[in-house]
Amino acid sequence: QVQLVESGGGLVQAGGSLRLTCAASGSTFVIGVIGWYRQAPGKQRELVAESSFGGSTNYADSVKGRFTISRDNAKNTAYLQMNNLKPEDTADYYCNARGVVIATTKGFDSWGRGTQVTVSS
Repeated sequence: QVQLVESGGGLVQAGGSLRLTCAASGSTFVIGVIGWYRQAPGKQRELVAESSFGGSTNYADSVKGRFTISRDNAKNTAYLQMNNLKPEDTADYYCNARGVVIATTKGFDSWGRGTQVTVSS
C-alpha cells in the first residue's frame, strides 16, 4: 500500500503564503496523478490542484494564479505553494495519489489524513 503524509499547514494572515508538502511512502510504486483537495466546514471536498506524471496540471478556478502544484517524482513528493491566501481558502487540505504498485501491478488510490490551513482576515 501507499501512505501519504501532508505537512505545512498552519495559521496565516490574508495575503500570506504557505507551502504544503505531501510525502508518499510504501511499496515501490509509480504515481500517475497526485492532487490536493480541500474541505471547509460544512462543505464538500473539492479539487484544488492536480498534476499528472507527464507534467500537465489542473487547477480550480478559485486558486488559479495564486496556487502552484509541483512534484518531485524521484522523492515521491508533491508540493502546493499557496500565495496571496484569502480567508475563503481556510480548510483542511488533503493529498490524493493514484498510481500503480510495481510488484503487484495493482492500482492504488490513497489519501492522506490532511493538514489544516487557516487564513485570518
